[in-house]
This record gives sequence, C-alpha cells and structure tokens, in this order.
Amino acid sequence: MDQTFPRLLLDHARQRPHAPALREKELGIWQTLSWSALAALVRDLAHGFAAAGMTRGQHLVVIGENRPRLYAAMLAAQSLGAIPVPLYQDAVAAEFVYPLHNAEVAFAVVEDQEQVDKLLEIRDQCPALRRVWFDDPRGLRHYAADGLASIDGLCDDGRAHAMRHPGWFEREVEAGRAEDVAAMFFTSGTTGHPKGVVHTHATLIDRAQAGARFDRLTHDEEVLAYLPCAWIGQNIFSYAQWLACGYVVNCPESASTVSIDLKEIGPTYYFAPPRVFEGLLTSVMIRMEDAGAPKRWLFARCMALAHRVGPSLMDGKPVGAWDRFKYRLGDLAIYGPLRNALGFSRVRVAYTAGEAIGPDLFSFYRSIGINLKQLYGSTETAVFVCLQPDHEARADTVGVPIDGVEIRLADNGEILVRSPGLLKGYYKNPDATAEVLGADGWYRTGDAGFLDAGGHLKIIDRAKDVGRLSGGAHDGAMFAPKYVENKLKFFAFVKEAVAFGDGRDRVCAFINIDFEAVGNWAERRNLAYAGYTDLAGKPEVYALIRDCVEKVNADLAQDERLAGSQITRFLVLHKELDADDGELTRTRKVRRGAIADKYRVLIDALYDGKPSQFIETAVRFEDGRTGKVAADLRIEEARTFSPTRRAA
Repeated sequence: MDQTFPRLLLDHARQRPHAPALREKELGIWQTLSWSALAALVRDLAHGFAAAGMTRGQHLVVIGENRPRLYAAMLAAQSLGAIPVPLYQDAVAAEFVYPLHNAEVAFAVVEDQEQVDKLLEIRDQCPALRRVWFDDPRGLRHYAADGLASIDGLCDDGRAHAMRHPGWFEREVEAGRAEDVAAMFFTSGTTGHPKGVVHTHATLIDRAQAGARFDRLTHDEEVLAYLPCAWIGQNIFSYAQWLACGYVVNCPESASTVSIDLKEIGPTYYFAPPRVFEGLLTSVMIRMEDAGAPKRWLFARCMALAHRVGPSLMDGKPVGAWDRFKYRLGDLAIYGPLRNALGFSRVRVAYTAGEAIGPDLFSFYRSIGINLKQLYGSTETAVFVCLQPDHEARADTVGVPIDGVEIRLADNGEILVRSPGLLKGYYKNPDATAEVLGADGWYRTGDAGFLDAGGHLKIIDRAKDVGRLSGGAHDGAMFAPKYVENKLKFFAFVKEAVAFGDGRDRVCAFINIDFEAVGNWAERRNLAYAGYTDLAGKPEVYALIRDCVEKVNADLAQDERLAGSQITRFLVLHKELDADDGELTRTRKVRRGAIADKYRVLIDALYDGKPSQFIETAVRFEDGRTGKVAADLRIEEARTFSPTRRAA
C-alpha cells in the first residue's frame, strides 16, 4: 500500500490509540494529545477545510511556532490532497508576498495575532487569499476581517460537514498516493527570490525511514520541536520522522522557555544547528567564569581529562583503566550535572547540520558523553544524504552516504547526489529545476568537497563561492570564504563573519561580535559600554578579535592550498547582521551579494588601506519601525604567517 503521512497517522491511531503523540506546554503545564485524539482533530480540520472550499492540489500556508494544531492542520490538508507550505514565523509581512503569489495561496492557518496582522497587512497584494484561521485567539476578539476565523470555528464547521458527508475523510485518505505532492518548502533565497521545493510523500517518508534505520529510532524517542517548521531540518525531525516512527514531539511554551522545557523533557533524540550548541556552551562558560575559584579549578581539571579521553570513550577506543576510573568520578562531579543542566541527560543521538561546527565545540559535547554527530543534506534532498555512524564522528567530515544514496564528484569538485529523497522539482520553475536535476537523476548540490579514504564526505565550501586570489604574493591561490568564516565563528566571541578576496590580491573580513559573550568578557574587566555599537568599537574588543583572527591565520598557514586566504585586514561591524535588514536569510545564511552591495564603502576602505571609515546604515526594528545606526569604524591590520611546507 502507498505510504502517505495521513495513513501513517491513522496506523498509529489504530495500533497505539492512547499513546502520546504530541505535547504542548501551556501556562507552565504540559498538555498531552494522544494518537487517537490527534486523528480525531485532523478529521475535523480536514472536513472543515473541505467545507471552506479547499480541494486537492491547492496550497495551505502555515505560519507559527511549533503547535499541535498547526501540525494537525498540515496533516488535514494532506488528507484531502492539499499541500501545506510552512513559512518562517519571524519573517516580516513583505516576505510573505512572493510565496503567497507564487503558490497561488487561498488558505492560511496561523498561530496568533502577530501572524494575522502580517497577512491582513498584505492582503491587498494577495487577492487570492480568501480564508485565514488562527490558533491562539488572544488579542483577536474584535477583529472582523472577511474570511478570518478561529481553528475552533473551523473544527465546528468540520463536524457539521462530517455529519453531511459520512465516510468522506476515509475515502480521501485512501485516494492519496505516495507520489502525490506532500509539502512545499521555500529555500532561503540567498541570491534572489526563494524557490518552492516540491516534495512527495514518497521522498520525505523514504528519507525519514532511512534516517530512522541508521540510528535505530523507535516510538520511545522524545523530541523537542523548537526550530521553525519552515526549515526542512526541523520538519523532517519533528514531522516526517515523527510519523514514520511514532515517537513523541514536544512543543515548548515559547522561545524564551526553550532551555527550561529542554531540561523538563530530557529529549532522547535532538537536532540543532551549530549556533544553538554554541549558545548553550557560551552560557555554560559564562556561568563558570562567575563561579568561585574551587569550582573553576575542579571544572578545569575535569574538562582537561574529558578532552583527553572523552572522545575516545565515545568512539569505543581503548582507554586505560585509571583514566576510565577518573572519568567516572568526573562524570559524577561535573559531566553528569552539566549534561543535566543543558537538558541532555537522556540524549542518545544528537545531530547538528546547516553550517560547519568548530572542532573544539564538537569535541566539548562528545567529551562530556553526548553523542553529537554531523549530517549532510539540503531542502532539495529531504535532508538525509550523509550521516555519521556511532563511533565514527569527526569534526572535519559530515558522515557517510546512507541507504539509497549515491555520491560522485564533478570535474570542478562539485558534489552530485542521487537519492530516493530528491525533490520533484522547483514549483513553476522548470529552468531552475533543469539546472540542478539532470535527466540521469543526479542532483547538483552546489557544494564543493570530496570523499576521504574512509568514505566520509568532507565539505570545503559552496562551489560558486570558491574563488581565486588575483595578484600579489598569492596570485591564483584558492579562496574559500565559507571555510575562513567558519574558522572565525569557531570562537565564542565571533557571532558572524564575512570574508572577501575573490579576484583581489588579499583577504579582508567583516566581523560581528557575539554581544552576550563579549559583553560578559567586558564586564569582568570593568569595561563600560552603552550598547552593541559602543562595545564593538572598543580598542580592547578589537584586540580580542585580532587575537582570534591571527589564530585563524596561523591555522590557515598550515595548509599550502589555503595559506593565501589569511586575513590581512578586518573591521568589527557597528551592527549585527540581521535577516530583517536583508543581510541574512531566515536560516541565518549570509546574503553575500547583498552585504557586498550594502557595505561597498567599507569593502573599498579595507582594500584602499584606510585606517577608518564612517558609515550610516538603515535598520528595521522588531516592531516594524526603521531607523539609522552610524559609526566611524576602525580598520585593523592582522598578522599573517608563512605557509608551512609539507615534506615530500
């Protein structure tokens, strides 16, 4: 029988009707929704959608945090053959216009008043949008817009429709096929309009099941769903694999309670981009720096032991009996309480993806007994392409190809993938589809890399971003900006970096400091500051960042191929790069072209040898207001190192 997400739901409801499917924290109390209750809710919503005129093949936009009724709405749409399209809840209203037009969206389910306001703001630009349903009614009591109603009202309409059309829901689910379109995810759009990536039930379920087999996932897993549903990484872990395995997905009360909710749930299966792991470690180190001397001494001694033997223990390698005994003591005193404080006391498998993770950061988590691994994939591949097996997790690779995946390298080093999880195509964009998906079934990832001797994939950079230096001592040398930027971001004090150098005689960089980490560093040194711009311009902060840059340069000098990518000059930006200002995507990927255009005067100053440059930048605040931030930015030189030549 063809597998579809609604069929998987009904299977769980029949086999384990009273088992928990979803939990949501509301007013500090966890509320549980069983598989049978979820199936009943989905049935009501599907009937409600049908009563509102939704038909097979139409699109339903879903916007909000992870909420059980939003998940149910996606399942309900899929039940009648419609296609859910999750969008980023933190996007400004204007960013919704293109996907709503592109997908000809007539229906939307949103979380709360904030999202309703956004859709009402752009409704004149999106005349096809007829109906909007909201989950949380707070603040919406006096709204009287046409077509606006609550999910409760939608369920009432659904129950009335079910009375008039008995057996309709079951027939619609039965009519679904694995090759039907299951969902559409819009890409981050780093170089232009986002593209709608079309996936079928077959592609998403196949990759979800392949990942589940790889890590031996069962219905006993606990997952915390706190990342945006519009990001396919979150969607595959908390939706596709949830329905494939039947485990429990837990929805935090709000973004501000995630760390508390993480500790309360104690997930067994965890997924986060490196920036989340960086933030957790930064908070730990800040607390330790504020601790008393005896505690800091014990922490330092135990962590030194953990770094030395912890990864070997995780990888099943031999470790001496005395070191094992000391590690057990350290586990009682430091590692166990630390895992508990982070909310990872029950984690069996943890994955990170989306960006490269620093070796020190990666080693830290594995050294304290957390099975942190890396994976490789993209929206177009339904995430799972390469995964790191237990006992083979390394910071410099992204794992081995899993079931059904073939990898080969193009002549230019670009990674090509063939997999059952490949996209059906880009919506209404056959030219873009043909550019990445060949007639022979190979998908062009756009990433440059290679397979090492052990069969593990190593990623260098985006193929289109890998350039060459021109002129100077390193004429013709390879320049991989993402590789350089990631090395900078391995430092806790650096939040974001943008490197320039393609077609130039040397490499220069913009740096964003991590305000929390650098702020704590400044406070412990009694260094007063008035805000981000003031702190970023401090001479002491420049000295701190210069030290990070020069450590990266020393590391780059160890590789003859990349020695020319050492950073010669840098500046610390006066504002944080922000998605609302068009500088980052919603998944926090750098919009390199937009930044180069916006800050052209700063790039020119870096390469013209100027000691400083004044700039005034327009910014958008969270409430939609706009303003300007101005500063006279210092430009600093960084020490570079002679390449280390390897013996022949």
